[in-house]
Amino acid sequence: MRFRATLFCFVLLCVSSSFVSADTAAFDLAGPPVEVKVTRNGKSLPIAEVPNLQSGDRLWIHPNLPDSQSVHYLMIVAFLRGPTNPPPDNWFFKAETWKKSVREEGMVVTVPLDAQQALLFLAPETGGDFGTLRSAVQGKPGAFVRSSQDLDQAGLDRSRLDAYLAGVRQTSEYDPKALHDRSVLLARSLNIKIDQQCFDRPSEQQAPCLMQNTSQLVLEDGHSQSMVAALTSGPNSDLIGQLTYTRLAGGGAYSPYVGAVVDVARIFASYHTAQYQYIPALAVPKDLDLNLRLNNPPSFHNPKSVLVIGLPAVEAEQFPPLRTVDANQIFCLQQPGLLIPVEGAPLVFSTGFAHHMVLHIEDKNGLSLDLPAIADAARGGFLIQAVDLASSKLPATFTATLRGSWGFQSFTGPVFQISAAHPTDWAISRADRNALIVGREDTIHLQSRAAACIADISLKTGSQPAIKVNWKPGKPTEVEVAVPLKNAPVGTTTLLVKQFGLPKPDAISLNTYSELAHLDDFAISAGEEQGTLKGTRLDEVASLDMSGIHFVPAGLSRTDEQDELELTARLTGQGSALKPEQDVVAQVALKDGRVMDLKTKVEAPRPKLKLISKTVQAGPVASAVRLKNQDELPQDGTLSFFLKTEVPETFPRKEKIEVATQDGSFHTALSLDNGNLVLQDSTTVMATFDPQKSFGPSAFGPLRFRAVDAQGIVGAWQALATLVRIPTLKEIRCPDSPDKQCSLVGSNLFLIDSVASDAQFASATPVALGFAESELSVPRPNGTLLYLKLRDDPSTVNTAVLPVMPEQ
Repeated sequence: MRFRATLFCFVLLCVSSSFVSADTAAFDLAGPPVEVKVTRNGKSLPIAEVPNLQSGDRLWIHPNLPDSQSVHYLMIVAFLRGPTNPPPDNWFFKAETWKKSVREEGMVVTVPLDAQQALLFLAPETGGDFGTLRSAVQGKPGAFVRSSQDLDQAGLDRSRLDAYLAGVRQTSEYDPKALHDRSVLLARSLNIKIDQQCFDRPSEQQAPCLMQNTSQLVLEDGHSQSMVAALTSGPNSDLIGQLTYTRLAGGGAYSPYVGAVVDVARIFASYHTAQYQYIPALAVPKDLDLNLRLNNPPSFHNPKSVLVIGLPAVEAEQFPPLRTVDANQIFCLQQPGLLIPVEGAPLVFSTGFAHHMVLHIEDKNGLSLDLPAIADAARGGFLIQAVDLASSKLPATFTATLRGSWGFQSFTGPVFQISAAHPTDWAISRADRNALIVGREDTIHLQSRAAACIADISLKTGSQPAIKVNWKPGKPTEVEVAVPLKNAPVGTTTLLVKQFGLPKPDAISLNTYSELAHLDDFAISAGEEQGTLKGTRLDEVASLDMSGIHFVPAGLSRTDEQDELELTARLTGQGSALKPEQDVVAQVALKDGRVMDLKTKVEAPRPKLKLISKTVQAGPVASAVRLKNQDELPQDGTLSFFLKTEVPETFPRKEKIEVATQDGSFHTALSLDNGNLVLQDSTTVMATFDPQKSFGPSAFGPLRFRAVDAQGIVGAWQALATLVRIPTLKEIRCPDSPDKQCSLVGSNLFLIDSVASDAQFASATPVALGFAESELSVPRPNGTLLYLKLRDDPSTVNTAVLPVMPEQ
């Protein structure tokens, strides 16, 4: 016995394998036409709109066979109640399709109480056919329960496959350029696996590639599987049922669609008699028609072929788990061809189970408004058929719900955010308010709840015609706009935002600017009221605000192709607000109104000195020039100045005083070790500076000083004096005639900027650049007094007292 059982299993595996190797998923033969209508609680629906049956449903089944039908088919409806509970005799209903009453009126059956599955058989007429089929089902109900489930599952999967292939075929024929995008959306809608490598082929080969190996395209769909209950494992499963899941028999090696077909094929291959064999017929309903598809041609010789057709399972509704693709997306009600994308329920797109779908909205007065919604797998959602909408009666934003019927029951789908087109104020993101620079294309971000309703955007500059600009959606309430300003002037331009359904566009005024200043760094130390801003185009800076302190420009210089702008606090005594290592954001205001943020860190306190006093000692050779500005230091003179330390509290012995010209071309360091610094006490030091010795004969102009501690940390620059070079003047020679000019005799006269006989310089004589003579024509002096301005400090009027000699 054990040997016979083993041999039977081996033979059965071989038979099953032969079905696996065959093209079990073709089903390309048309079956006999059968119409079905289901009535529940007085309401009737075509079979294509019925996902499930319930006890008490009345089924009208009409074999719509042609008058020329030569074979008499016996039509049998059988109801099952699970694999371990054979159905009673009165759960089997038959109709002789060749009789006139059946041909004209069909048959009506009622789903019994406690039924779980339903099957339809079409068997060629033979003697004892009805009893034979009923006995077969009652004798092994589990096999037919499994067949019912697999046929139902295969039919649902086939509907998805057919919808996908039809969509690819239609797109390839009418819009081949859209094949990639439409195929991806079809795959998402119908849960189909596509080969991305097909899109690497030439365009004419893409569609055939996408439609090859069709039996392997269908992926698992949890919704359709939940609609078809599975047999439990264990003693309730027969040998055939268990074999279908073994690796040897091919279990797990196929898509769900192929797996269901292989299951049925294995069952029917081993379950036949000398009189009958069973072949599956897939039902892919359309309207009333079951639209049967056969995989094998039926036989009308013994064993004759019995067509087995699965009807919807008898169970409660399993509503489609529709979900939004992006819950944050906002849709515009007035947009032509409005599409609401959804996913998660392929049967909504491939069957008629979901019908009378609408987008349900509420107007501001609480009245309902339903807009028809049509499922479109190729576009990945529902197309909303808009009607004439009075947008003024709708709020600017609201929610809408996708509703409809699933079979006989109403169901509610996902909720969407909707915007109605309306005139609105558009906000520009803060980071973009200063972004529009003439001479190039810049990008700004417009923000509004009406962003979804934008139809197009154009740019209007002055009297020039408006031009369309490129834009694309960003966040749900934002769009990104490319603003072309290559030939635009500095000033104001206007964006015109056109919304769907509105007659006039929204006008948005934009400011355009010249090239923006670039800010590198703002250096300031704790406790100070002056800092240095580094960058380019700093001449555009109007002010800087930081930690409640308002800084204004105090001097702009340029070093190594970089601008340095000294900024000073407008009010004194505010430096204490700046703490060491404090991270702050400074707001730099430009002269054209733009404001830029600059992150900076307050540095540790720098050494700080206060200038108490200074004394200028004349050089060893007496000069006829009398300097009138106490800040002027003659080049051959000596400057002594007293400094008091403020940071730190006592003057460190290693600290130095750096003295330099304004442009930094000359500098020197004074120190205690060099003897040019002398401590008066622990906080006060006297410094002595000899410019001739330290800088030589070519240094001139403003001098400044700063403290340098032992670690090389430098303090802020402070003004010290103005270094001037003084010419050597010998005498004035004048002719006898008072109307003629005199001659100034001396050396290095090129160091003079101009000479006059009065302090107001009413009649001045300028000294030309490159003047190298020893005599200079000057106005007749007022006695022995001349007024002159030195080239190193032309803002100061000095005097010279010289002997006036007769002209020789």
